[in-house]
Amino acid sequence: MESRATITAIGAYVPEQRMTNHDLEQLVNTSDEWIVRRTGMKERRIAGPEEFASDLACGAVHNLVARYTSDLTDVDLVIVSTTTPDYGFPSVSARVQAAFQLKHAGVIDLSSACSGFEYALHVANGLVTSGLNKKVLVIAAETMSKVTDYTDRTTCVLLGDGAGATLVEHTDKRGDFLGSYMGADGSLGKALYRTGLSTVMDGEKLIDTGKMIQNGREVFKWAVKTVTAGIPALLENSGLQISDIDWFIPHSANLRLIEAIFERLAIPMDKVLYSLEYYGNTSSASIALALSEAVKAGKIKKNDRLLLYGFGGGLCHCGQIIEWNI
Repeated sequence: MESRATITAIGAYVPEQRMTNHDLEQLVNTSDEWIVRRTGMKERRIAGPEEFASDLACGAVHNLVARYTSDLTDVDLVIVSTTTPDYGFPSVSARVQAAFQLKHAGVIDLSSACSGFEYALHVANGLVTSGLNKKVLVIAAETMSKVTDYTDRTTCVLLGDGAGATLVEHTDKRGDFLGSYMGADGSLGKALYRTGLSTVMDGEKLIDTGKMIQNGREVFKWAVKTVTAGIPALLENSGLQISDIDWFIPHSANLRLIEAIFERLAIPMDKVLYSLEYYGNTSSASIALALSEAVKAGKIKKNDRLLLYGFGGGLCHCGQIIEWNI
């Protein structure tokens, strides 16, 4: 079905507090040189003790409204992607609905880890294209620092906090969404997890710290294999070639991982956008942040074709090809 949904605005928000590589040197046995060489990261933003995912989400929406003078009064659905909600319930989307007094909006929280923003866009496109909704606020908001083990140098050097937001609205013309591709391998769930009500998976006792646990080697191998197959499949589904894409925006997991993926696809890194250098790995917010920053900097221009690809916990992945029409 041809899309009838268009993205009309974008915004982003990150906390004020910065955590540099030199700050991390005081916490674990690491160095600025080691972190940059292994991850490409120099700093990340950290939410305050009383700052949570809903606060970051609202900050991103305020930024969206300020940049595009968008009217939110007729928003009829709020979708928030997050793995770090303020509460078990109420949902982050409900907190956003209350903060902006969106009296006619339903609310959904979506949990697909680092591919959550792309899944949320997919859902919004489907609902708007079908006519079930007219104006959807799509947000990715994460406070990964609150679930980070700062004694584990393999993960604590990676993670940061941030949020991005977009408005997805109905259009009578051809929409912005040119294609999608998604999948998962739930059998690899133990490679990247955080315990909740259960501390057992597939009969195996999990490490129960309440913090994120990752088998980096296993996730790296899965991501390279999955995304290098997924991007060509996404292009084929969309009837497009690599040369038709102006910008590739993968999840900002780790620069070495991104380089490994795009080297195998023979796509030059000067066509790849990421947000990890100064924001770290912000899970589902990373692509939204990279997109917002590139739009603000004037890199992304009207009619550019963007390929977004998220991947991570689940293990799940999702790609979208979007024509930028703002």
